[in-house]
Amino acid sequence: MERESMEFDVVIVGGGPSGLSAAIRLKQLNDEAGKDLSICLIEKGSEIGAHILSGAVLEPRALNELIPDWQDKGAPLDTAVASDKFMFLTKTGSFRLPTPPQMHNDGNYIISLGNFCRWLGEQAEAMGIEIYPGFPAATVLYNEDGSVRGVATGDMGIGKDGEKTDGYMPGMDLIGKQTIFAEGCRGHLTKGLFDSFGLREGKDPQTFAIGIKELWDIEPEKSKPGAVWHSVGWPLATDTYGGSFLYHLNGNQVAVGYVVGLDYSNPHLSPFEEFQRFKTHPAVKSIFEGGRRVSYGARALNEGGFQSVPKLTFPGGCLVGCTAGFLNVPKIKGTHTAMKSGMLAAEAVFKQLLSDAPSAEPVSYAEAIKASWLWKELHQVRNIRPGFAKGLWTGMAYAALDTYILRGRAPWTFHHHADHSSLKLAADAPKIDYPKPDNVVSFDRNSSVFLSGTNHEENQPAHLTLKDMSVPIDHNLALYDAPEQRYCPAGVYEIVREDDGTNPRLQINAQNCVHCKTCDIKDPSQNIQWVTPEGGGGPNYPNM
Repeated sequence: MERESMEFDVVIVGGGPSGLSAAIRLKQLNDEAGKDLSICLIEKGSEIGAHILSGAVLEPRALNELIPDWQDKGAPLDTAVASDKFMFLTKTGSFRLPTPPQMHNDGNYIISLGNFCRWLGEQAEAMGIEIYPGFPAATVLYNEDGSVRGVATGDMGIGKDGEKTDGYMPGMDLIGKQTIFAEGCRGHLTKGLFDSFGLREGKDPQTFAIGIKELWDIEPEKSKPGAVWHSVGWPLATDTYGGSFLYHLNGNQVAVGYVVGLDYSNPHLSPFEEFQRFKTHPAVKSIFEGGRRVSYGARALNEGGFQSVPKLTFPGGCLVGCTAGFLNVPKIKGTHTAMKSGMLAAEAVFKQLLSDAPSAEPVSYAEAIKASWLWKELHQVRNIRPGFAKGLWTGMAYAALDTYILRGRAPWTFHHHADHSSLKLAADAPKIDYPKPDNVVSFDRNSSVFLSGTNHEENQPAHLTLKDMSVPIDHNLALYDAPEQRYCPAGVYEIVREDDGTNPRLQINAQNCVHCKTCDIKDPSQNIQWVTPEGGGGPNYPNM
């Protein structure tokens, strides 16, 4: 079968907040100007929102700009924040800390980001934007002059052996004058764009964290709709960046999660196990006893901020949202900045399409970002996350200095290092004794992945690929005790041996993958490469 192609003015890759905001703003500009632009948005999840995971507390600033009448249109912002609490946990106790001003949530909403994206998708479709879920972009297409021509979706019906099955269907080439990449954190196509156009030259490495989340139904008498609770401290050691969130929604539901910076140094650490252990703390456990865990998921998030934002444009396209890295770490929010970047990109792309060179680089986007409240917001907090490089106490002391005295106007900028280079050798790091799950508030990986709704077509090539098959045993196991067994929150990577303990090998359970991208980030030799699986595969998050 021959590959088909479709031509559009704009192709948008990714149906998260930034991609959908870009699509909506483009259509608004199109309609205001009386033009007839064609806009196509593709999403690798089985539906809009299927792969979306965040805490999430939404600051509605960008939404107010994009859709001022969002309340009349039924946006799912149903739980206004009613209270903030910031706690420090010891192993058996806790005490309250002053809530940093960046974490104040007056006027914000506790939401399901997946449901919010579903609503944004409905607004976009009602405007006439073509949205195709279940179509992952597998390859960037280039013109002869090196500019981006569009993307190709993946073929369907390729077996594990790499051969075409009876259900084979070729992918499709989606051609656009401009292509907006809104892939989310650690976008696999964006990685290639970094190399093709040198987008990271002169920029700090991006640094990441893994966020692991559960949604619970709790007993009605324990429900406090609008309550926002964060903690630092136990169970993490003070040399590891991270902390918890606990958000009470309407309907007796609580979103609980744990974030661990992927620059941690102990290869024996397991972010999943730290999260499960956190829920056994006396200040936390009682909330969930008698309740029911209804969903689970995990996702990497950008933490580099201002100094890690890459060059945003290239001939034929641009980067928006978390694929570029606009998360405000001290604020613990990135949806409003992702949306704003999508809106500014739309305005620049629209301007470019009306010019004499519609496929050229939309340079006005980068200029608009630097003139916006988004850039000012990221610049003001740029030193807080890297200030924790020397541990919790140093980081908190510097954050207080930067926030209350310097007010983000320090004449210096701290820098980041690549997360994969931070691991100590296994022999040089203390082992961590994690307790067995009690199946009341703490659980194992397999039962957790089941709640994520994750599913992949089994007869397909693994989308978790290795550059060198010898590295997992000869390097990762020998030096770091195979950390992929622990940093993966879904049990994808296992070291299996013969009955007598000999002949270790790495087994990849790709069907378990929740698309968090942690392995692609944290693998110490950068040997693991995440590529897109067959369309629609992965988690199916309800209300997450």
